[in-house]
Amino acid sequence: MSNLQSRALESEFCAIVNELGGDAEGKAAGDAFLAASHPVRGGRGVPDWAVTPKILGPAELGILRDGAETFGRILEKVTAHYLDDADYRALFRLPEEFEQQTLIPTGYDQLIPFMRLDTLFDQETGAFRFCGVATTSAGMTSAIDVTRAVCLTEAYRRFSERHEGIHALDPVGGVIEALRETYTSWANADAGTHHPERPVVGIVDYPESASAVEFADLIERLAEEGVFARFVDIRDLRIEEAAGQRRLVDSEGPVVCVYRRAPLGEMLEKPCAGAEALVEAARRGLACLIGGFCAAPVATNAIFAVLHAPETEAVLTSDELAFVRAHVPEAHFLERGCDLTPYLAEQDGWIVRPAGGYRASEAVAGVDRMDRDEWWRVLLAGCEEGAVIERCDPAYRSQIVVGGEGGSEPIEVGNMLGLFLCRGAFRGVYARCGHESVMGAWGEHFDLGCLVVNE
Repeated sequence: MSNLQSRALESEFCAIVNELGGDAEGKAAGDAFLAASHPVRGGRGVPDWAVTPKILGPAELGILRDGAETFGRILEKVTAHYLDDADYRALFRLPEEFEQQTLIPTGYDQLIPFMRLDTLFDQETGAFRFCGVATTSAGMTSAIDVTRAVCLTEAYRRFSERHEGIHALDPVGGVIEALRETYTSWANADAGTHHPERPVVGIVDYPESASAVEFADLIERLAEEGVFARFVDIRDLRIEEAAGQRRLVDSEGPVVCVYRRAPLGEMLEKPCAGAEALVEAARRGLACLIGGFCAAPVATNAIFAVLHAPETEAVLTSDELAFVRAHVPEAHFLERGCDLTPYLAEQDGWIVRPAGGYRASEAVAGVDRMDRDEWWRVLLAGCEEGAVIERCDPAYRSQIVVGGEGGSEPIEVGNMLGLFLCRGAFRGVYARCGHESVMGAWGEHFDLGCLVVNE
């Protein structure tokens, strides 16, 4: 497509960094900002980041927005059918306890309030393929903070002098709007002592797994809008009765609106009284559970195999099916006795994802530095546990200049874009890249900022 500008704009940015000898002062300013704001990687203070941002023009933004929102509508439709049809639910091969909890009604209209659709996007042709679904806003703070770090560099100042209409996307703002809209649409929003506009919001997770800096960012932004929010250790939750009314509480008091970040799979792996209280509160309508359990099935690694199953042809329209075939990789369940010959013959063309929730880092790609015998063992292990195998598209490769103590010369990396949807509307991009596989364990990863150039 001749109107795609992204590749040329990023090359221009890299050239400016090179002219500045690596923009050491800009990198230092970015490092200092990241260390002081919301450190996002493993407690090290500063993430691995790139001075070069992902830069999108109007055409690229339109392609990604339309693609993400279309896929979001498809996943919402599939979820609704999952809830209505027991035979269709069986396609997901979920453990019984997991499945039973996904059937608890949410009490609001949008089944999946948040999604991050991980995507491989070719900046030269406009082609894209999805590579994972997360029903969460994870990555939003990094997306914003690294963009702000980039904007502190001299390279950005010079780039912005050449281009008008540069702006950044705000996924955190989208999350806040979605939290508010979802709560006000909840059936019990104005019942009893509930506040219909400013409920007490509890961001619920296991502390050892929590994205603490993202939660702090969200709590701070909600406070600016007059909404009190706090992090809630799921183990502290309980149901108590006061003045004849049952309510969900933690050690600090009632929680009426829950933003659930604790994955359902983790709740089942780490049972506790607090998790039981959260399930009971959802079942009884005592609290609005934003990120209800019904959002969990499409965030499992089964989703691509289900989308390509013959049974889905009766769920989607012909246009939706065509979209799936064009943009969702072919995927199959591995099971004992299945024919592994095609996957052995085309080792570089497949990736194995373990059963359960989507985690990009747990995928094993056949192209990732392994010999045939090791790949065979991966396939056999996948058959034992009921893993999913899917077509592995190569990531689009571009050049970046690394932040921190990285040099001034551009390096080549593979790219992945996480497209954020809030109540079905596109709200931002979490861009990251790696030296080699952006999904497997072999490549060092870098977070990227994201800028939109409207010209």
